[in-house]
Amino acid sequence: MPLPKNMVTAVYEPSCIPQYKDNPLIEALPPLMNTEKVICNLLGEVQFDPKAVFAEGRERAHVISSLLDNFFQPLTAHIQLEEKVSIMMRQGYVGRNLADGSLNMHMQNGYERVMTGTLEAFKFEHAKSTASSLSLIGCSGSGKTTTVARIFATYPQVIYHKEYNFTQITYLKIDCPHDGTLKNLCIQFFRAIDRVLHTDYETKYTGKRHGIEKLLAMMSQVANLHAIGVLIIDEIQHLDRRRSGGVEKMLNFFVTLVNTIGLPVIFVGTPKARPIFEKDLRSARRGAGLGALIWEPMKDPDSNPRAQKEWQAFTNKLWKYQWLQKRDETLNEDLRAHWFNLSQGVLDIVVKLFVLSQLRAISTGIERITPGLMQQVYDDELQPVHPMLSALRSGDPERIAEYSDLIVPNIDEKLLELTASIRPPARTTQVSFWEGNSQAQRLYNLLVGMECDEDRITPLVERVLDMHPDLSTSQMIAIALEWYESPSKPRSSQKAKSVPLKKWHTLNSEDLRFLFSQSGPDEMYEQLKQNSMIFEVEDWLRKSG
Repeated sequence: MPLPKNMVTAVYEPSCIPQYKDNPLIEALPPLMNTEKVICNLLGEVQFDPKAVFAEGRERAHVISSLLDNFFQPLTAHIQLEEKVSIMMRQGYVGRNLADGSLNMHMQNGYERVMTGTLEAFKFEHAKSTASSLSLIGCSGSGKTTTVARIFATYPQVIYHKEYNFTQITYLKIDCPHDGTLKNLCIQFFRAIDRVLHTDYETKYTGKRHGIEKLLAMMSQVANLHAIGVLIIDEIQHLDRRRSGGVEKMLNFFVTLVNTIGLPVIFVGTPKARPIFEKDLRSARRGAGLGALIWEPMKDPDSNPRAQKEWQAFTNKLWKYQWLQKRDETLNEDLRAHWFNLSQGVLDIVVKLFVLSQLRAISTGIERITPGLMQQVYDDELQPVHPMLSALRSGDPERIAEYSDLIVPNIDEKLLELTASIRPPARTTQVSFWEGNSQAQRLYNLLVGMECDEDRITPLVERVLDMHPDLSTSQMIAIALEWYESPSKPRSSQKAKSVPLKKWHTLNSEDLRFLFSQSGPDEMYEQLKQNSMIFEVEDWLRKSG
């Protein structure tokens, strides 16, 4: 029979590491990756077609919104986490070898626990655990869950060992129950197993009135029955609000999973979970493992050269994905600094602010991202996270501790509102020459959207299509604009001169009126100076004299 889509047949690759040799559970895993391979596998795939820049506004809005799900730029912290996960999974299998009987000893011990209903029971005392634990702590929006998902996506979740008639689960992720009860944790565990293997453990084990100890014993037995490589417990901060005894019991069980059952566990949570681990994982019995990773927002680029390099690399990569018709190809350093100040380096906020700014740029007709526009988007769309970001700016640990969950609520609703505010092309007039010619219609509408005189562009469109029918839309636009702004027509009579003040922000970046719209009269001199438009007479006299 064909295997399920999420299952692969084991193909063994001999390991060069002595402790991994002749262990089917390890040798069936993908080969170890070097740094370049890790970056390649974690990198988000964003489809960018330059021609889409000239698409209708609402079409571009859909493409831009896809950045929220598809953009992912690996950072140093992500590569470090992948390395630890790779070690955890393989080390955990060292003590559970399918070929030498050590896994069977763990399963026999598990059977004893199920029959007696206690986690302390065992049949083989010398069944050792090589598992370890890891806690990943970071504020919401730092990319914990996304990174974990991308790392484990490089592994097949289910591997079938035909020679042993054994099904291996390389990883399993569950969320910590909101009510903090161990019973709900077990239910979520069995439910997750059922989703992966299409089994009925939840009905079989949770439908009966088993006690907590019995459920936990069966949960640990199932974990070994399918040789789970790593168990990920997400949203661990929910333990901090549990009723009396909940935290202690659950942590005791996690320790049993690692130290007795031999199952590696990764705890993922916000800073609210830190007191739990600082209190309960300090002893030697619980301190074994790969420690804790504390993910903070990206550091201020001005703090050190490494932080500056990482921030520049991240924003430069993201800046490429613009579908704006008057985009600046190079990210201005003032805008980059303002971007960090608004987002405080929280990756989720960085990307959301960029996406929302593009949608606002299209809806207002400015068609470019400026510091003023980004500030306006921050003020209007990201109000719910202002207190949290303000706490980060303050650098006060006590204030920051009050806000560990940086979440932008109703982000989908905000995207829809901005998309709806994008007006369709101003005119959809068709003449007989254009009947059935969608390219001519699009070219005409784009030129109208660029404030070109409608009476003048009609013959231009016909002329471009007649002389260059095989060119792309973007190339046709360039030729049409060149002809439109031909020197044969005096600049004083061009349409651009009569652009109303309220639309100056839509002009080209080098236009003095655009610079005025971004700075106002008080800062105009500095704007001109930054753009090398001021001739400093005194400096010239001093140098020449």
